[in-house]
Amino acid sequence: MGKFDLYKVSLKGIQPDIQELDFDLDQAFFQAIDSPEVSKGVFHVHVLIKNKPDRFEFVFDINGYALVPCDRCLDDLKIQVSTKETLYVKFGEEYADDGDNVVVIPEHEGVINIAWFLFEFIALQIPIKHVHPTGECNKPMLSKLRKFRVVDENDSEESEEEPFDDEESDDIENVDPRWEKLKNIIDNN
Repeated sequence: MGKFDLYKVSLKGIQPDIQELDFDLDQAFFQAIDSPEVSKGVFHVHVLIKNKPDRFEFVFDINGYALVPCDRCLDDLKIQVSTKETLYVKFGEEYADDGDNVVVIPEHEGVINIAWFLFEFIALQIPIKHVHPTGECNKPMLSKLRKFRVVDENDSEESEEEPFDDEESDDIENVDPRWEKLKNIIDNN
């Protein structure tokens, strides 16, 4: 038995009406996927499969949370995920991914494994930037960051006692002069 056999859906056995499936994803699922984007989490997935005349419509209702490392302090950061996704599956000669959530499955096989789709739907909901809210980062790690932080010579002098800026700021005063020249070109047009 393969590690993702639980997520195989036989399309030939689906009745013309709606079929419902439920899955609980935990750390074992994410370890089996072996992807660096998400390695821990707990999710409940409810799947509605609608058998249409020309295709199967899978509607995924995914709720739970993923644990990803904080980009600043490296502690686990809990990210809530609640999403509804749709996947359209058609029969054809050979496997193909037609984009826009359309997949073609060889008719002679008649089986689709939805494990990777579940993972992708979750991973796509995780923001690119993983940072704890202000004040929730690991304080000893922030102390180390403050100690080894490199200050650009062009930046204004900062005192040693000034607290580490927990929020990344977009200081307008520290704009690269090359951008200012480009901005002048745009403003003059």
